[in-house]
Amino acid sequence: MGKDILSSLRPALVMALLFGTLLGLAYPLAMTGIGQMLFPAQANGSLLYQDGRVVGSSLIGQNFNDPRYFHPRPSAAGKGYDGQASSGSNLGPTSRALADRVKADVATLHQNTSDLFVPSDLATASASGLDPHISPEAAFYQIDRVAAARGMPVARLRALVTQVIERPLLGFLGEPRVNVLELNRRLDGIGANGRS
Repeated sequence: MGKDILSSLRPALVMALLFGTLLGLAYPLAMTGIGQMLFPAQANGSLLYQDGRVVGSSLIGQNFNDPRYFHPRPSAAGKGYDGQASSGSNLGPTSRALADRVKADVATLHQNTSDLFVPSDLATASASGLDPHISPEAAFYQIDRVAAARGMPVARLRALVTQVIERPLLGFLGEPRVNVLELNRRLDGIGANGRS
């Protein structure tokens, strides 16, 4: 009887070891190697460098609250843009707390501009709280504030925003968007006179 159990158990153990090695080691190593060869930037986190040091990732939003910079969407992740607490606020459309926060954000935005229309992505947080993009409308909305804070011509900032608009994939998948970190990096590369 002991030999029957051992002979029955042996193929199961061999298959478990084989597939554990194949799917737990070989497959992940192969996919990592292929990713590193074909898409090294993406496989390493889409990191952005400036002067040889990492300044962020094009996939994760950062908080810019200086008036000299374009601001991202509000974040509900932890204390704001906390990658370890990525989440939305889970406040529903009938939530008083959400309505009060959005009203306060809109009032703050109106202090910087007389425009009555505030793009919704400047007053509402994304589901992850780490969205690195805003709509082109949200970027254009902020141009007057950034131009005044930097002493730059509005036309130069409009041209810069237009340059960094990411179009939908294949022309129809997704929405046009602006990566706030990339926009602010390019903005830092422009002098106060509006020249690169």
